Amino acid sequence: MTTTGFTIWFTGLSGAGKSTLATILERELRARGRKVETLDGDVVRTHLSKGLGFSKEDRDTNIRRIGWVCEVLTRNDVIAIAATISPYRAVREELRQRIGRFVEVFVDCPLEVVIERDVKGLYRKALAGEIRHFTGLDDPYEPPLNPEVIVRTADEEPQESAARILATLERLGYLTREKEQGGRYD
Repeated sequence: MTTTGFTIWFTGLSGAGKSTLATILERELRARGRKVETLDGDVVRTHLSKGLGFSKEDRDTNIRRIGWVCEVLTRNDVIAIAATISPYRAVREELRQRIGRFVEVFVDCPLEVVIERDVKGLYRKALAGEIRHFTGLDDPYEPPLNPEVIVRTADEEPQESAARILATLERLGYLTREKEQGGRYD
């Protein structure tokens, strides 16, 4: 029996576009007939990780919990999509080793661009001193050293980024792109 589950792990600063790309990818993968679950960092914090703060230890615990769910989904032939800042490289690498079928997507967007976007108003609050330990400002973000995909959301449209991620998944053998049949891919 072939294993079809794998994890797509989006990492990047708040506001870089992780959730947007995860939504596009989930829709495309479902259109291809695949089982997919998305774990968005904001949603997970209100359910799976409620009560955790933003210390390094709490952030690592949060990411390990998301990773455990991804591991279970992957093992059960589901495509798990994690869209979370996950600022620390060591924990992401730990999850890569545990999960195995792991594709890291670095959503690279310059700090000045995410501050300008500031969809949730978090950077404004952090810069005003209302939020402490904010990743990218007064807490570190460690970019991946060897992600499978880097998308630069300040320079490309979300559909372009998603297409590059899908092409990488096909190149790595996680998805097959057969000839179109009735508008669908196998």
